[in-house]
Amino acid sequence: MEALLYSFFAGTSTVLGVVALFIIKKPGNKLLSTLLGFAGGIMMAISLFELIPEAIALGSMTSAVVGVVLGAAMMLLLDTIVPHSHMSGKEDVSVENPEKFKELENPMKRMGYLILFGIALHNIPEGLAIGAGLEASAKLGLSIAIAIALHNIPEGLAIAGPLKAGGVPIGKIFLFVLIAGLMTPVGTAIGMAFLAISPVFISGSLAFAAGAMIYIVNDELVPQANDMHNHLANVGLILGILVGLAIF
Repeated sequence: MEALLYSFFAGTSTVLGVVALFIIKKPGNKLLSTLLGFAGGIMMAISLFELIPEAIALGSMTSAVVGVVLGAAMMLLLDTIVPHSHMSGKEDVSVENPEKFKELENPMKRMGYLILFGIALHNIPEGLAIGAGLEASAKLGLSIAIAIALHNIPEGLAIAGPLKAGGVPIGKIFLFVLIAGLMTPVGTAIGMAFLAISPVFISGSLAFAAGAMIYIVNDELVPQANDMHNHLANVGLILGILVGLAIF
């Protein structure tokens, strides 16, 4: 139950991005760059200083390496076949692989599926990371949940932007973003069904989460942050890593 609560908190934090959009209209690139960099630093610190060492301790170097590779490969596969959006410094939102849903003529419905399938599928491995972290220790699980929550706030902002521009009512925007965020506890629930199998499986799951999070940082957070303001992106990244070292 604790894992599901942490995961629910992390997943629904995407809604805070929607709230930010409607309160402060359009956050500045400097603020977004620092926040993205900080979230990336936190996620990198957790992956390198907590998840991977814990995976090796519970299993072996082999299970840890295999887990990291599979986690990164899963995110690469999702990036390749699933349309998704993210923030950009040159444009409000950049969309990857939109042709995957070009057969849907209604642009609002197309954007809805973009959100539900793209972001939702990206959130499932994050839920697994929280569950695996809690199996290792309560502190690690909470740390992962906080890091993912920080990552999900600007992600929610990226989702809400095009929907608002397309004239989608605020109620539907909240619903779409909430559904996408709730895939995080779904991922946790799936992981909980298997995590009790053996310490080796927990080891592989922790390493899988680390690989997925490192991929997200390098593929999305760092490039987006640098595109907005490279100096503040580096400040945020370093601060995130230092905070990770201090509290994790």
